[in-house]
Amino acid sequence: MSFKTKGEQCSKSFVSKKWTFLLCLSCFCAGILFTNRMVAVPESNGIVRMTAGEAEKLKLISEGCDLKAKEEKRVSKDIVGEVFKTHNAIRTLDKTISNLEMELAAARAAQESLLSGSPLSEDVSRIGSSRKRKYLMVIGINTAFSSRKRRDSVRATWMPQGEKRKKLEEEKGIIVRFVIGHSATSGGILDRAIEAENKKHGDFLRLQDHVEGYLELSAKTKIYFATAVALWDADFYVKVDDDVHVNIATLGETLVRHRKKPRVYIGCMKSGPVLSQKGVRYHEPEHWKFGENGNKYFRHATGQLYAISKDLASYISINQHVLHKYANEDVSLGSWFIGLDVEHIDDRRLCCGTPPDCEWKAQAGNICVASFDWTCSGICRSAERIKEVHRRCGEGENALWSATF
Repeated sequence: MSFKTKGEQCSKSFVSKKWTFLLCLSCFCAGILFTNRMVAVPESNGIVRMTAGEAEKLKLISEGCDLKAKEEKRVSKDIVGEVFKTHNAIRTLDKTISNLEMELAAARAAQESLLSGSPLSEDVSRIGSSRKRKYLMVIGINTAFSSRKRRDSVRATWMPQGEKRKKLEEEKGIIVRFVIGHSATSGGILDRAIEAENKKHGDFLRLQDHVEGYLELSAKTKIYFATAVALWDADFYVKVDDDVHVNIATLGETLVRHRKKPRVYIGCMKSGPVLSQKGVRYHEPEHWKFGENGNKYFRHATGQLYAISKDLASYISINQHVLHKYANEDVSLGSWFIGLDVEHIDDRRLCCGTPPDCEWKAQAGNICVASFDWTCSGICRSAERIKEVHRRCGEGENALWSATF
């Protein structure tokens, strides 16, 4: 009895352990299955594993982007190049238009001379040939009908005559002319006197559209530059009064230093008071435009002698009909360049005093370009004294012919 009972107990114990093992195994499998379905595998921090095919595609895309960037860079360079070429083309076209306008102005002057019955000047009749060559500078000597003695004194001192003047033009590229317009009575005694003088010396530039008068100096200056730039293709255009002594070689050497600059305005720069009182010399009728009483003018070159580059002379020629004229011609010229990209060059050698001032400077090796008396706005009694100034302050004739510009 006891044996049976013990066997039954053993059998029950054996079955129980078997089912326990199976139950544990089932729970383990169920746990794994449940875990795979419910727990999400965390993604790596932005790291994507790619197949070989995907890597190859990404490489092709990257190379395509590089090619596109290079292409865009090349296109950008091409655009910049085209813009630069267009800018140069516009500048060339502007210069061509400017030259055509100047030639048209000269042709009109010749036509007006023919219509008025007055003889063509030598300069106007040689427009075609003179424009074929390049000159260094054109020196226009401002003069009046009553200044015959001054002109003769200039001819006897610093202005070459006859064959020497032609040599100066051909070898040095320097044109020198007395500049004068016409009288209020066209063809009158004053005009005939100038025509006779010009027939003798051949050193005048007649301004066809200008009637002489002291209050018309601003208009005369404007017409002079417009006419000169139409007749001669020069680097510089100079205006000087007929009571000023000039050393031409020193002037040429001074201007050559600025030849490569596009827009140059050279002279003795000043800024004098705006005179509002009527009756005084250099009275400014439009003084109110310059502000309160006691104000000064803007910086500009004194009127005895100044030079401008070709670009500025062309600008005056093209815009002469809209350029405002003030009472004083040096103020007018300075006002025309306000707002333009112009380099003002202040050179005090262009406004030396008469001896002993210019003589001391010449002895020190600093030869003056121009000499005059400030108190007279020119050489006082120039017809009598300019020979003395030339003897004591002149550069010497050899300086001109040995100079290289």
